[in-house]
Amino acid sequence: METKALALKLHKDKKGKIEIKSKIPILTKEDLALAYTPGVAEVSREIHEDKEKVYDYTSKKNMVVVISDGSAVLGLGNIGAEAAIPVMEGKAVLFKEFAGIDAFPICLSSQDVKTNIETIKNIAPMFGGINLEDFKAPECFEIENSLQDLGIPVMHDDQHGTAVVVLAGLINSLKLKGVDKEDVRVVINGVGAAGTAITKLLIEYGFKNVILVDSQGVLSSKREGLNRYKRELVEITNKYGVEGNLEDALKGADVFIGVSKAGLLTKYMVESMNENPIIFAMANPVPEIMPDEAKEAGAFIVATGRSDLPNQVNNVLAFPGIFKGALKIRANRITTKMKLAAAEVLASLVEGLNVNKIIPEPLDKTIVPAVADAVITSYLNEFQ
Repeated sequence: METKALALKLHKDKKGKIEIKSKIPILTKEDLALAYTPGVAEVSREIHEDKEKVYDYTSKKNMVVVISDGSAVLGLGNIGAEAAIPVMEGKAVLFKEFAGIDAFPICLSSQDVKTNIETIKNIAPMFGGINLEDFKAPECFEIENSLQDLGIPVMHDDQHGTAVVVLAGLINSLKLKGVDKEDVRVVINGVGAAGTAITKLLIEYGFKNVILVDSQGVLSSKREGLNRYKRELVEITNKYGVEGNLEDALKGADVFIGVSKAGLLTKYMVESMNENPIIFAMANPVPEIMPDEAKEAGAFIVATGRSDLPNQVNNVLAFPGIFKGALKIRANRITTKMKLAAAEVLASLVEGLNVNKIIPEPLDKTIVPAVADAVITSYLNEFQ
């Protein structure tokens, strides 16, 4: 039976992927009195007197909301709140399975930015962290930025989880190729949520020559009609003023990072790059170029988003550990330095580094504790 049929059967048989279970049995009147009335009133009084005690007496400390408006779900686009539910449930499963974090999915019927910001702020008291998921760009930038002062970690995983894993893979790719980050030209195709975050994280890490390409061509100071987020990116990229399209940008480039659409990268384009180019073709389910084609054109390393191919760039390598570390120390935000630390430790955990193994395996559950520890150390060094 093919994947489609198996997935539909699984979800129909199970009626979704998550359920809520009580941590305590209710078998006697005493159990009922302690778990609910009258005992629970005493707990509420304690929290009313000192709100910080909510972390001692409730699930908040280990509870994350996985929240979406269904506007950019996977590669399916704007499919709405109801159709986003299976994905949010799946993300909640990954939080629990990999990091032991209780995650609750919420899908919003509104796609109005201000409404959704206010809604998320209003439900925040229940949660120790907020995982934004599948909000489309550029709205996702405003939503995430507006939630940074809630006193709990807030992260849009489509942006930062992807960026962390890409950077980890690039660190090891450059190590294998024997070149420095300051000396390579990186071309990023796709300037949405993931492309924007990848760009910013690479530059923070020390990459000096990054060129961005969207559906209209290379982002440059001469382009008109750019939104403010793309104008900000122009200020920190394309330092040599390259113009044209993807083909023009890739001539002599060392690295291609695709977060765009299937089939956009041709063998000719790969051949036009520097010797032994590095290709991260991450469009899903079909990448910008298939690895065999890229290799035939001279690619040194190829990564995709697919689990059936080597070097899978999978966010599950990043977000469980990042949130686990942030929740453990009750970080009030997730900083750039925490993300850089997560990427560096991910890169360091690859055993037997080679061109077909530049990123840890997604199912390796030793990854989460290591990422969490790196995030904690980074946060403490930054703020204490």
